[in-house]
Parts: sequence; C-alpha cells; structure tokens
Amino acid sequence: MSIDLNNMSLKDLKDLHARVGKAINGFEDRKKKEALAALEEVARANGFTLAELTGTPSVRKRSPAVAKYANPANKSETWSGRGRKPRWFAAALKAGKNPSDMSI
Repeated sequence: MSIDLNNMSLKDLKDLHARVGKAINGFEDRKKKEALAALEEVARANGFTLAELTGTPSVRKRSPAVAKYANPANKSETWSGRGRKPRWFAAALKAGKNPSDMSI
C-alpha cells in the first residue's frame, strides 16, 4: 500500500494521522484482550483464577446501602444516611423533626 504524502493537504495529513493513531490504539487494545482471555483460559484449565495467580485482588462489588430514613410525606423517598442530605430530610430537620422520627 503506497500513499503519496507529498500531494496531500495539511488537513488531509492531520486527518490521516488521527486515523492511524486510532487504528494503532484499537489494535493494541484488541491484542491485550486476546492475551488476557488466553491467560484466563489457561488459569481456569489449571483450577485457578487469573487474580489468584497474579496476586491482584478481584474487584469487590458493593451492594447498595440500606435505607435508614424515609420521607414522612412520601415513604417511597428514602435515604441511607450516606452522602449529601436530601432536601426533604433537611426541610424536616428545619421544621423541628429529629432524625429518629424519620428512621425506618
């Protein structure tokens, strides 16, 4: 494949450069995924996981936090007590309610 770069405009050259960069990254990603799949298959055939063999911890998935408080006006609105206070919770506190009044 031969491309005459001397006759291309600057815009065409930059466009070609961007496309080549994307092609290279895509190729590398594809090869990494193929290698990882092959390693996982070999590890599985020997009765291990790849994480066990490499010593890297497996990704821990968190379950959603359990709701602790419910909106007295609308019980479907709940809050776990983590993160930013919902508006309904802050409004209830301003109105004189205690957090224990809204606990589930």
